[in-house]
Amino acid sequence: MAKTENTPDPYFEEAYAELRRVADRYVRREQAKSVQATELVHEAYVRLAAGKHPRFHDRAHFVGIAAIAMRRLLVERARRRRASKRGGGQLRVTLDEAVASVEPAAQVDVIALDDALTRLAALDPQQARIVELRYFGGLSVEETADTIGISPATVKRDWTVARAWLLRELEGRGQP
Repeated sequence: MAKTENTPDPYFEEAYAELRRVADRYVRREQAKSVQATELVHEAYVRLAAGKHPRFHDRAHFVGIAAIAMRRLLVERARRRRASKRGGGQLRVTLDEAVASVEPAAQVDVIALDDALTRLAALDPQQARIVELRYFGGLSVEETADTIGISPATVKRDWTVARAWLLRELEGRGQP
């Protein structure tokens, strides 16, 4: 199959190491450790390759979209785990030393974060997009500005406001 202009393959090969770092951050922050970083990157790639994806402007844009796909995969997994028919409300204890070494303060409830980000998107879609690209995509201020088409100063300002708003929302739900 020939590669077309908007297939993720060329960017995937270019950005694989960066996507692994992003996925590794996600997995470290996740409370349940339901997936390994490599598996998360590959699932996101399959989702991007199989679905209708936007034209990627550059590698940074691709990394941002792939990071959002990884976030959505983690949220879906977390929601499945919490489903009552699967015993999602039961307390789980792990004996894995690697998981136990992660500080609880570094862990994030991905469902609570996703819910808060959805509420933020209803109030200010641009701020929510900036959070997705900066926090989940790992893009710099300049890369985020280029991807969205706004000034770096606006990204910095919206990033600061969005982080404060999300922190307040998550603290209200008992999140660290």
